Amino acid sequence: MSAEAPSDETDAQDDGFHDFWADDVADEIEARDPDEPIVIKGGVSPSGVAHLGNFNEIMRGYFVAEVLRERGHEVRQVFTSDDKDPLRKLPRKLADEDGNIVGLGEVDAGALGRNLGKPYTAIPDPFGETDSYAAHFASLLKADADRLGVPVEMLSNTEMYENGDFDPVVEHVLENIETAREVLSEYQSKVDDDYVPFNPVCAECGKITETVTDIDLDAGTVEYVCTDMTVGDNTIDGCGHEGTATFREGKLPWRFEWPGQWQVLGVDHEPFGKDHAEGSWPSGKDIAENVLEIEPPVPMVYEWFTLNGEALSSSAGNIVTVPEMLELLEPEVLRYFFALNPRKARDLDLTRLDQLVDDFDRFERAYHGEVDDENLTRFAKRAYPFVVDDVREDRIRLPYTFAAVLGMTDDEDLRIKMARNEGFFDEDTPEDVIDEALERVELARHWAEKMDNQYNYRLQVELPAFDFDADIEAALDDLADFVADGHDGEEIQGEIYETARRHDIEMGDFFAAGYRLFFDDTQGPRLGEFLGELEQDFVVKRLRRED
Repeated sequence: MSAEAPSDETDAQDDGFHDFWADDVADEIEARDPDEPIVIKGGVSPSGVAHLGNFNEIMRGYFVAEVLRERGHEVRQVFTSDDKDPLRKLPRKLADEDGNIVGLGEVDAGALGRNLGKPYTAIPDPFGETDSYAAHFASLLKADADRLGVPVEMLSNTEMYENGDFDPVVEHVLENIETAREVLSEYQSKVDDDYVPFNPVCAECGKITETVTDIDLDAGTVEYVCTDMTVGDNTIDGCGHEGTATFREGKLPWRFEWPGQWQVLGVDHEPFGKDHAEGSWPSGKDIAENVLEIEPPVPMVYEWFTLNGEALSSSAGNIVTVPEMLELLEPEVLRYFFALNPRKARDLDLTRLDQLVDDFDRFERAYHGEVDDENLTRFAKRAYPFVVDDVREDRIRLPYTFAAVLGMTDDEDLRIKMARNEGFFDEDTPEDVIDEALERVELARHWAEKMDNQYNYRLQVELPAFDFDADIEAALDDLADFVADGHDGEEIQGEIYETARRHDIEMGDFFAAGYRLFFDDTQGPRLGEFLGELEQDFVVKRLRRED
């Protein structure tokens, strides 16, 4: 991760703010003296892959919820799927039931194409696993929340409409339609005297239509015509059907639906990205106060993070899912990423995940009072208990890149010996602590494979076949003697060059010989430093070509 170190998390301490941003938000919520349970909400339209960016609101809300629970409040964290929205275009990619990203060629894309314009809940699951496209998407988000230990309640807009939860909101908006038009016209063009803020579902073709011709408040119905829907440069054809729909057989447009959710669910707090802060939030607040006549929730705007220096984008394929991240990181490291100040822009650089893990490890040490950084220590003392499942002092964290080095061998005994040589374990380290520490090795190994970086090699436990000239064998013997005298990796790296020069050997040939002995390959990591991390006897025997 190329973001700055988190010592800036408490820069505002002198201004009266807390060490952890979630406490500041909790203060704002408590200042309103809300009814219990306090409701914290997030939401998303199920339009494509459930990726890490969709998880922003869940995790930001989670930390606020946990702080409030710690303060003795009952909290309900909900996440709405805006699944009565129409599918407006085909996604480029989807994710299967396990969160693996797949292209449209691997599913029944035709089923999606035939259902453009219909609510997500009316579209079959392309994977055939759940009741609908929407249910599939929601199940992925719920599974991700479970993986990170977030007790979030997933809610379906479609079900809330069907249950009549939105009836009072729709009735109020249509009863006060002139006010609704006046308020909305400040934020949206083409709001004329014929505009009706309700979108029926056509009983004939099942598509959402935006053309309402009459309203009957007493009957709780609208008359409509199924007309075309314009999506960018494309048009989704309506069928021309003229019909009648109840308030449960349609939906409010987004700018009314969002504040409508606040009323239906009694929302006290909602975090959202800066894109909403610049558009949807001002209109939502205005509609809440001046159309629905309710108090909007306490907002919190968070910065989007970028992925590998670029904006997260499903259409461009620049996405990563929670399951993919948990193949590379412990859950607590991912929680830590979201615990950092949400108002600061950050980049999640998968090639430099070692930096993110190093930052987390330092954050953990700061909690235990082992880091000379007052700001970081204050932040860690407050936030760390919300990041880890249990607070313990007996954990051993292997540095991520060292774990990647250990991942070059499948021999667990050799992994333990190497870690012991580096001082991470001793004879008194409990077996369960060693086992837990070694769990990071497989994560770092997956990272090396995924990034195909300098750690993506396999140490050969058995001596590989080789065919060296006599001068190279003599040089290897000299290098073995040097290693046997006890030197660190930096010194071994320098000696490799000196040994090659003394024996008048091409440098590339000598390195290739070393890589052949240890990796059965002609290339590999920085050889001397790597050998310095291995068990000395093993290195000496291998350089001497002994089994």
